[in-house]
Amino acid sequence: MFESGVMSKILIVEDEAIIRSALRKLLERNKYIVNEAASIKEATSKFTLTDHNLIISDLRLPGAPGTDLIKLAGDIPVLIMTSYASLRSAVDSMRMGAVDYIAKPFDHDEMIAAVKRVIGKANDAARLNKKSKTTSHAVAGMIGNSAVMKDLYNRIHKVAPTTATVLIHGETGTGKELVAKALHEESKRSSKPMISVNCAAIPDTLIESELFGHEKGAFTGAASTREGLVAAADGGTLFLDEIGELPLEAQARLLRVLQEGEVRPIGSVESRKVDVRLVAATHRDLRRLSEEGKFRQDLYYRINVLQLSLPALRERGKDIIAIAESLLEKFCSQLKRPSLKLSPEAVQAITTYTWPGNVREMENAIQRAVILCEDDKEISHDLLAIDLDLVRIDIDNDQADNLKPSHMIINNNIDPAEDLSLEDYFQRFVLEHQDTMSETELARKLGVSRKCLWERRQRLGIPRKKSTLAAIK
Repeated sequence: MFESGVMSKILIVEDEAIIRSALRKLLERNKYIVNEAASIKEATSKFTLTDHNLIISDLRLPGAPGTDLIKLAGDIPVLIMTSYASLRSAVDSMRMGAVDYIAKPFDHDEMIAAVKRVIGKANDAARLNKKSKTTSHAVAGMIGNSAVMKDLYNRIHKVAPTTATVLIHGETGTGKELVAKALHEESKRSSKPMISVNCAAIPDTLIESELFGHEKGAFTGAASTREGLVAAADGGTLFLDEIGELPLEAQARLLRVLQEGEVRPIGSVESRKVDVRLVAATHRDLRRLSEEGKFRQDLYYRINVLQLSLPALRERGKDIIAIAESLLEKFCSQLKRPSLKLSPEAVQAITTYTWPGNVREMENAIQRAVILCEDDKEISHDLLAIDLDLVRIDIDNDQADNLKPSHMIINNNIDPAEDLSLEDYFQRFVLEHQDTMSETELARKLGVSRKCLWERRQRLGIPRKKSTLAAIK
């Protein structure tokens, strides 16, 4: 892998000269060094595959399929190009180790974005692997072998045996509590309790009483003395999830626990010594909150001794498929359903969706799909309630005006260099092909759903011709 700061080198393996040439020019315009070959045999005889940062290969090649490059290239990422008709093969190529796939026809901007993403991740992985001196071992309950997860596992194994306070940062649904449990289980405190508290789930008026306890009569409703959760975690681990939601008054009390190792219940004049290890988690930027006066700065610096960052699901590459298939197996077993598989369209949706709710959102989507599935073989895309077209293809009017089309570099009727907007390209393509294609074929060629095609027709005022209507009956 090349060092950062050096121009990245890409090998194109494509048997159609027009596509190969157009892709080479596109990449060279974006400052990449490009080699090209028409087959795997030519690629391996003319070039050393490992001299490249990325290999972009068509799936169907003369002699041997593009997926053969995955093993031949070793650690060099291979991006597979495929048509929508070959979607199942594209999914199989992902399982074989392709870093990603891109469907033909594709947008130039989409291709460049994919290239930047893949090369960036590959360089990050190389740095992480170089930095890791020991083999990573997965953490119980966590799935994934991506470089970023291996680095996280290593950090957990290093941090867990210490008594240091840990701050876990990550988007909602990334598995922060799993990390906290791993830190506890691998520590010397594993025989003692781990007390978990979701600070966002307890009303502000009760949080101090819940955490620090209270004496009988300390406030209205305090009918008896109650031990707080901090004291209950004595000798073990206290996990405060969403610590950014903790009220400022409770933050001051928590700071005393960390500084003095003691807790004083509400209404008590005496403090009690406690020995707890604090593990905190948040999806918020605590540094910014502390600068705005919404989180105590002294507490922030006290808990930010060691920080573990959880990657978002969309940043975890092939882990996404492994997690989805594991969840599918889990829910099939729980719901007493026969073993189901994800359809190629479902896999495409899962690997392309941004997953704002991360693993928790995926878990809900898979469970819902298993419950609703009437097929005994496959989970279809629609059961996941993920609209792939809205995620990757459909673009609102404001975005469309700023994009260059060059959408189908394999379409001889439309010049990729012609200065059209994406909407202009869409309109021209539909008008030129609707007499000879059904709505389904048009949608596939454009890379959108039939619903999306219909909506764009309405927006652009392109009526469906009678011949088109007849073709799909």
